Amino acid sequence: MKNSLPKLRAALLLLLTLLLPALRVAAQATTTADTPEMADALRQNGKIYVVVAVITVVLAGLLLFLISLDRKLSRLEKEVKD
Repeated sequence: MKNSLPKLRAALLLLLTLLLPALRVAAQATTTADTPEMADALRQNGKIYVVVAVITVVLAGLLLFLISLDRKLSRLEKEVKD
């Protein structure tokens, strides 16, 4: 089980490395005529900052939850090992 974790990490890193350039090209393929009107309206009203703040808070909460879960799991693994 322990040997599979580095292999899984390496596979995920490889997948991410191969996937990111493709996503970047797809994102650049859109033209300015295809920009959503909603984004323009939010930007004009200044509400885009609220959207960005909410997304940031949600992602930060998820990150903190994952870090907390990892610490608890590590502690439990250490207890089981001892």
